[in-house]
Amino acid sequence: MFNILVVEDDKNLKKLMITYLKKNSYNIFEANNGMEALDIIDKNYIDLIISDIMMPQIDGYELLKSLRESKYEIPILLITAKSSFEDKREGFVLGADDYMVKPINMEEMILRVQVLLRRTRRANEKKIKIGDLVVDYNNLSVTKKGETYNLANKEFLLLYKLLSTPDTIFTRQELMEEIWGMDSESDYRTVDVHIKRIREKLKAIKEFEIVTVRGVGYKCEISKEVEKC
Repeated sequence: MFNILVVEDDKNLKKLMITYLKKNSYNIFEANNGMEALDIIDKNYIDLIISDIMMPQIDGYELLKSLRESKYEIPILLITAKSSFEDKREGFVLGADDYMVKPINMEEMILRVQVLLRRTRRANEKKIKIGDLVVDYNNLSVTKKGETYNLANKEFLLLYKLLSTPDTIFTRQELMEEIWGMDSESDYRTVDVHIKRIREKLKAIKEFEIVTVRGVGYKCEISKEVEKC
């Protein structure tokens, strides 16, 4: 089941959108503004975002910009009362995948959601296989012989980055910019904390090892006993 986040401060419209989405068997998360949305995205895997533009605290444009700068590739459908070409161009330039103008047709919204999910699923079927271990970017999951190891969003992205190119040393700065974005206020110790959590959660996994390169950063080494598929 796909997870869809609806970001809308109009309670009636949000309720209607959620009703239609649930009828089509989507699992729904909801937020009233971009700030709430970012908190949900940080804690949950989201397949697609439907977001209004005009919202308090953090609007749709700011939400979109923040996600793209942080390397999130979640498809985003903007829904807004703004209908000018300039408004649409701003949304697409910031990284929107589609755009609908209010009042919206709910059946059309469902069709657009289906197209975006189908397109994204084809583009993002990324898996790293090491022996019996499968690190699946599409589902943000780490599994081995039917057992699932739960990682937080950024923990998974950090692990996937390191495993994508084994034996490559990444500095803490590189990892911060890749996973948290260049404008993040977190310091490099955040990387160390996340690496520690990954090691603790995956301590039973012997297919690879995250190695600390003192004074520099981290790299992944694949066990000589397994072959990367």
